Amino acid sequence: MIVCDVNLSCAHCPGDGGAAATATDAYEEASLPPPTLSPRGHLVVAVCLGFIGTFGFLSNFLVLALFCRYRALRTPMNLLLVSISASDLLVSTLGTPFSFAASTQGRWLIGRAGCVWYGFVNACLGIVSLISLAVLSYERYCTMMAPTIASGREYRSVLGGICFSWLYSVAWTVPPLLGWSRYGPEGPGTTCSVDWRTQTPNNISYIVCLFTFCLLLPFLVILYSYGKLLHTIRQVRSVSSVVNRHREQRVLVMVITMVVCYLVCWLPYGVTALLATFGPQDLLTPEASITPSLLAKFSTVINPFIYIFMNKQVRFSQISCSNKWGNTSPFSQCFSRKGHNFTIFFQVDLSLSALSHKILNKLLS
Repeated sequence: MIVCDVNLSCAHCPGDGGAAATATDAYEEASLPPPTLSPRGHLVVAVCLGFIGTFGFLSNFLVLALFCRYRALRTPMNLLLVSISASDLLVSTLGTPFSFAASTQGRWLIGRAGCVWYGFVNACLGIVSLISLAVLSYERYCTMMAPTIASGREYRSVLGGICFSWLYSVAWTVPPLLGWSRYGPEGPGTTCSVDWRTQTPNNISYIVCLFTFCLLLPFLVILYSYGKLLHTIRQVRSVSSVVNRHREQRVLVMVITMVVCYLVCWLPYGVTALLATFGPQDLLTPEASITPSLLAKFSTVINPFIYIFMNKQVRFSQISCSNKWGNTSPFSQCFSRKGHNFTIFFQVDLSLSALSHKILNKLLS
């Protein structure tokens, strides 16, 4: 995250001194210290990026394939999960391979324009994911308070939330292209992002706004939404059955997991960015600054497992498509493929939402 004096062309190649000087002049980074990652350090970063890129691509591609294949999963709430997976898949496709290749060589490989493009695309997609997580938490809260939202007929609010997430992200990542801050190399010079290091009013004002409206604000929305959701669950706990209490505990664990993973992936990056912006230029080493960047990229791997695979919203069971849940159950649909019977259980805590809704109506009546 500390911007180092890394030439954005093949600075270490023979005969490329002119291009290197041009890149350095363009970014005005001649006074900053050179990167200090050892070859082994670059190798470790490359291995981490290779893992993140591979599993991030496979897991998010699988999520999108499931939603395309099975109609039962195409619900309004799950469109938000599709948006999150799409943004994470694009990061794994358009971002991680370039930083992986740069780490294997110990330098940035695709020039100054490539650095600006990489910084813009990854910042935009990262903010899309953050805002989408906040919108998802708010929609889940609204579903708890008004379960009819999850009936499969109300797409307008969810589509509005998806459009808002993407437009909001673009609105906050275009300004560096127009002169409010800028994109440049970060850490050991093998990735690019917003210029966290330049301590000018122009740059500092953008970073403060970016931290406030693209990291802190989504986190507060998540805390509020899941906090209200848990409060509602506690209100109905005394009259809940054993099965519903088990579901309540599962929701509690899921909420804690979501919040903790959000903090683990993004809080170090935000704090390190603020330290690089307001602290001394030599406060953070490249090793200390590249670790939060890797954690932020790791969110592309864990998001599918937290929000889709681990929360039982998508669960495949090779059982007979019987009337176990009732022919009219809204939580399952049966289908046959190659002679095998499957049941898709799609749950967005709808049963708990309906229960909470009925009890709250009684409490308010």
